[in-house]
Amino acid sequence: MGSQVSKQMERRKEIHSQKKSLSDLKSSGEEYPGWEYRPEDRKNWMSGLKAEKLRMNQIVWPGTHDSATNKIGIPLVTRPFAQCQSLSIYRQLELGTRVLDIRVQENRRICHGILATYSVDVVLKDVKKFLSETQSEVIILEIRTEFGHEDPPDFDKYLEEQLGEFLIPQDDHVFGKTVAEVLPKRVICVWKPRKSAQPKAGSGLWSAGFLKDNWIDTDLPSTKFESNLKHLSEHPPVTSRKYFYRVENTVTPVADNPVLCVKPVTSRIHGYARLFIAQCFAKGIADRLQVLSTDFIDQDFVDACVGLTHARVEGKA
Repeated sequence: MGSQVSKQMERRKEIHSQKKSLSDLKSSGEEYPGWEYRPEDRKNWMSGLKAEKLRMNQIVWPGTHDSATNKIGIPLVTRPFAQCQSLSIYRQLELGTRVLDIRVQENRRICHGILATYSVDVVLKDVKKFLSETQSEVIILEIRTEFGHEDPPDFDKYLEEQLGEFLIPQDDHVFGKTVAEVLPKRVICVWKPRKSAQPKAGSGLWSAGFLKDNWIDTDLPSTKFESNLKHLSEHPPVTSRKYFYRVENTVTPVADNPVLCVKPVTSRIHGYARLFIAQCFAKGIADRLQVLSTDFIDQDFVDACVGLTHARVEGKA
């Protein structure tokens, strides 16, 4: 018992130290090209940057982690342990989110680990509603079978039936095109099954290798921040690669820590997205930044990504 208490005390000290480390680093500045930019209309921010000028590989895509968990579990009972977003998919898109991370189980319900919520139909309905209200907004929709679950039967066919008119076919030439050149198609749907066959080139769905990341399972904010920088530095610039690379500005509850609710843990890093972008410039790796995701997305996170995108379009970054 005593050793466990001692371990937890050391853990708390380490968390405090890492939070202070990021806070101190913040004093070095959060400015970068485009940091002051605010889109007039977040719902249509890609349109605001002019679809004919905006290239797919210039975009810094604001994303959400475990996007469809706003109603997961039982409120005040199990929900705090699995909820990573408080907004519906439609509200996230309206706010400016352009990358969605959707986890499904074999019955097509959204899940996070062992907890489940509404059907994926709810997600697709929100996506289609948003697309019907906009003209030039492109979405990366990642759908994967959650770890420990089986693939939903014939799910690839289902996705193509539901989104067919909007799907951008799998083609690595897309990365060098402008948004105007991929329109009227507006959804890059990355389907990541656990056992079923991966989508093939030319199909309406994209295979797992087109959206990469390096998941780091830690609740330590500075550890995650520095690891994100290190992994990002190992990839080529966005202009010379044919895949999307995601950095997740999140930390995760771990089993040996008394704090197991998502929100208080992920808040340790949540406010440092602008600092991360600024540090990318300081380390000479800002040209590699492409997808940046967060828990509990807000306006400032969206603006941070859109501002850098605007600077790239204007030739300032």
